[in-house]
Amino acid sequence: MRDHRKLKAFQLADVLALSIYRATRAFPKDELYALTSQMRRAAVSVAANIVEGCARDGLSEYRNFLNIAFGSLRELGYYIDLAHNLGYFADAEASELLDQYEEAARVLAGLRKSLRART
Repeated sequence: MRDHRKLKAFQLADVLALSIYRATRAFPKDELYALTSQMRRAAVSVAANIVEGCARDGLSEYRNFLNIAFGSLRELGYYIDLAHNLGYFADAEASELLDQYEEAARVLAGLRKSLRART
């Protein structure tokens, strides 16, 4: 069994999820069950799918969960842009979240690539 806590991809996803939770606290109340919920679910999905993949025995299952995590991460990137365009994030806050998103995407993409090379 792999230890997800040792993976940089998980660590970055975890930090990003915490950042998203903090950032969405200030969203309008009418977004609670809409964009706020969607952003939080996508952010948690990234980290959770990395954890679940690490718990799987087979390499193909592990890779599949990392692919799902990457899809959720890309979805979150869109939500960050959307929230910024709606005026829910100031430029600096959106920039910081997008920087975190991009670093997490680079690391997760690198992990996925390294695992593809193992087949």
